[in-house]
Amino acid sequence: MARYHGAVCRLCRREQMKLFLKGEKCYTRCVLERRPTPPGMAKPQRGKPSEYSIRLREKQRLKRMIAMTEGPFAIKMEKASKSPGMTGTVFLKRLELRLDNIVRRLGFATGINMARQLVLHGHIRVNGRRVNVASKELKVGDVVQLDPKMKENVGVKLASEHLSRKGQLPPFVEYNEADLSAKIVREPAREESSFPVNDQLIVEYYSR
Repeated sequence: MARYHGAVCRLCRREQMKLFLKGEKCYTRCVLERRPTPPGMAKPQRGKPSEYSIRLREKQRLKRMIAMTEGPFAIKMEKASKSPGMTGTVFLKRLELRLDNIVRRLGFATGINMARQLVLHGHIRVNGRRVNVASKELKVGDVVQLDPKMKENVGVKLASEHLSRKGQLPPFVEYNEADLSAKIVREPAREESSFPVNDQLIVEYYSR
């Protein structure tokens, strides 16, 4: 399946919750607040959703928050199921440590798509080397740094201001504001995940 290139506000309407894919606009001009029904539906759907539907929607929400396609998403879940520990916790930890997600949480980007663009264009360094693979999974001890030339970039400035007003830095990193870098000091705990989903429902979806 090709990557989604349509209006991201439709995704929030479909999932009936804010996915925060557009940064500041999600707080100031959210379409979901004006049009609370799913796209293509004039009225909310009646009836109780099936168990399968509940699990599917939870999986779709997380997949859209991290902006992944089904193939890589399912592969990461399969790897998590084979790792020691609780599958859902391991899965969320792996997603949390993706390079594009860390770039977003450090305030270098307003959303996951902008974070991915920064990585793909070579503006992010990991341990001093340029990395252009957004899906790279970071490890404890890795240092992520924004190219100093991007410090005055308008988009980066807006993202930094947005973080200072609406969010906070991940507690599992050690941030150095002077050179715009952060070191992963430990693995994230389940409660430190930036994805407000029920991971057990997602595990059950893939276990069916």
